[in-house]
Amino acid sequence: MIFIKNVSKHYGAFQVLGNCSTSVQKGEVVVVCGPSGSGKSTLIKCVNGLEPFHAGEILLDGVSVGDPRTNLPKLRARVGMVFQNFELFPHMRIIDNLMIAQVKVLNRPREVAEEKGLKLLERVGLQAHAQKYPGQLSGGEQQRVAIARALAMDPICMLFDEPTSALDPEMINEVLDVMVELAQEGMTMMCVTHEMGFAKKVAHRVIFMDHGQIIEDASKDAFFGTPRSERAQLFLSKILHH
Repeated sequence: MIFIKNVSKHYGAFQVLGNCSTSVQKGEVVVVCGPSGSGKSTLIKCVNGLEPFHAGEILLDGVSVGDPRTNLPKLRARVGMVFQNFELFPHMRIIDNLMIAQVKVLNRPREVAEEKGLKLLERVGLQAHAQKYPGQLSGGEQQRVAIARALAMDPICMLFDEPTSALDPEMINEVLDVMVELAQEGMTMMCVTHEMGFAKKVAHRVIFMDHGQIIEDASKDAFFGTPRSERAQLFLSKILHH
């Protein structure tokens, strides 16, 4: 589903990604972790062309992301993306946030888009809030709306960029519960997160990054058993013991 080969990216002389290669199979859940500034978010944004990359190749369901002939808006319409800060339209009701891309991008009739939006809000436990505005919801509720909005586009895969890092600790689980359910239903997912409990529960593989490079790409059991690199061992010892 996602194929990444020798991808590099730099800002001037600063290299953000160096020769990164990995892949995500259909139905696989891959967690990307690592210290701040390691290139995790940049890598996941390269997958759907939100960040351009300077070398290498990324294929998304067989379509080349870096090819200038690729219709990126059309490709992005097939990929669900959930950001750190929700990115909901504050001036629109919740149901309108879920309908707008369905109507404008997928050309769905408004009544069909509304029906799908309401079903997805019910799925994430928020149907009662359909007529509210984002500012009337908690952070955790807004993030669940953002996940529902992404699902409304019938995505072939989902990308999560630290979806819980802007939330209060009490709200994290309500978002992770939705993500766990998605994973168990077989959604292809690539998640940048520090939530190691989530990784242990549903990830098939864990990718560990540092200084723009993929240091480890291992099965969940191998990674949490004994990571091969000292850097990953140090990272885990800090993140799991606090």
